[in-house]
Amino acid sequence: QVQLVESGGGLVQPGGSLTLSCAATVSIRSLNAMGWYRQAPGKERELVARITDGGDTNYGDPVKGRFTISRDNAKNTVNLQMNSLKPEDTAVYYCNARRRVRLERIDDYWGQGTQVTVSA
Repeated sequence: QVQLVESGGGLVQPGGSLTLSCAATVSIRSLNAMGWYRQAPGKERELVARITDGGDTNYGDPVKGRFTISRDNAKNTVNLQMNSLKPEDTAVYYCNARRRVRLERIDDYWGQGTQVTVSA
């Protein structure tokens, strides 16, 4: 099994910065992709950022240019650096890991979520 533990959430002022971390219980090099999703009240869960085992990254449109995803293979950790935070970034942020078990089967794993609140 794969377990994911998020940390780093909290309260931050608009325009401020925050870093989220996600630690996996397995080598992240054994995972095809890891990423962050978020869910705000009344909204669907949406992609924030994603990084593949090959280093390719993808970002959701609302965070492009402001957020950066990175990985630390030695620590089995994926980080999300969030800059220029806006009130609309307020949400519960969830770490995700994806592993292709075989050609026709892909498994997804989720962390418990960490709250990010952007408010003056």
